[in-house]
This record gives sequence, structure tokens and C-alpha cells, in this order.
Amino acid sequence: MTALTIRLPNSVHDSIKQLARKDGISVNQFIASAAAEKMAAFQTLEHLRREAALGKREDFERYLSLVPNAPPTEGDEWPDAAQP
Repeated sequence: MTALTIRLPNSVHDSIKQLARKDGISVNQFIASAAAEKMAAFQTLEHLRREAALGKREDFERYLSLVPNAPPTEGDEWPDAAQP
């Protein structure tokens, strides 16, 4: 495990302490969890970009052409305010 010293504005530190207390965890656990969540978000975005780069437009169009042109199933309709 690695120790890390960071500088936070007092207001941020106070908010973290309150949130950690409310969640029943330590400030250390709160910050470690927040860092892990941010890291996962970046890694997910990188993964999706790599996968998207492998895609081919012709494959997309081929699969799209297999979708039947039919009215939506009941309950799947656009809400009136959201009509495209």
C-alpha cells in the first residue's frame, strides 16, 4: 500500500469528512473509492474507443439492414413530447 499526501481546500475536506461519516467509512476509504471510480471511468472510455476503432461501417449497415421496419411494441412508443 502507498501513502499519498494531497492538498485539498478546507471546504472540500470538510465535505469529504461529512460524506464519509454519513456513509460509515473513513476519509481514506472515501478518497480511495473516489479515485478508483474515476480510474474505472477513464479505463472504460479508453476501452470503448479501442473497440469503436475496430468497427466497420459496412458491418454496422449490414446488421442495421436486418432490423425489421415495424411499429414499436406497445409500451415502446416515443412519448408525445419526445417525437423525433
